[in-house]
Amino acid sequence: MGFALKNKVFLLCVMVLLLAVLCYSEDTFTRSRATYYGSPDCYGTPSGACGFSEFGRTVNDGSVAGVSRLFRNGTGCGACYQVRCTTPQYCADEGANVVVTDYGEGDKTDFILSPRAYAKLARPNVELQLFSYGVVDIEYRRISCKYSGYNLMFKVHENSNYPSYLAIALLYVEGQNDITAVELWQEDCQQWRTMRRAYGAVWDLASPPSGPIKLRFQVSGRSGLTWVESQNALPSDWKAGVAYDSHIHLT
Repeated sequence: MGFALKNKVFLLCVMVLLLAVLCYSEDTFTRSRATYYGSPDCYGTPSGACGFSEFGRTVNDGSVAGVSRLFRNGTGCGACYQVRCTTPQYCADEGANVVVTDYGEGDKTDFILSPRAYAKLARPNVELQLFSYGVVDIEYRRISCKYSGYNLMFKVHENSNYPSYLAIALLYVEGQNDITAVELWQEDCQQWRTMRRAYGAVWDLASPPSGPIKLRFQVSGRSGLTWVESQNALPSDWKAGVAYDSHIHLT
């Protein structure tokens, strides 16, 4: 009995330690540097490497970023981060929450921020001083994306050509989730066909099936890899530039 009790106590201690490590890792900031890019209206750019088009300019009220190491060959598109600079007299405590919409390399930087995002790093009334630095020391961590009122959506990319070439971009990916694969259902063959990651968050396929198209997405998140299937098929007369609701709500 004493041996069994000691084992139970030991396992309980291990579980508590593991939980502490997991909680610590989620709250840990990584040190780096950030800069900003020019923009006529202080929003993001619609021509970002993620392929988000106008969504990439205005999502999160224009608080967006280009990244290099965190781009992860496009898997990092749509990820959300808390970024805060580390000069106490100029930098706000909470910093800025940003969405990755582009690829960009700077002077040993992990983030190239839109002007709107960069301004949020600063304390009130000292934004101009922070902009004058050009590059600032920061710390960042990944956070959950939140889009009130939106499910995961798939937008038929503007480069699509009905009916011979289909490309889609995935929008409003909530939580700390990455889309790592996309497949569509080939009804006549009774099998799933893999779409290619063309670039960024854009997936494509030549000669897509006719009729309504069912889609499913491989999601990598805190619970591991899972497949989720859209509850709403892409209509048979899909149109370039139109976004469709998957009725999937990621958390």
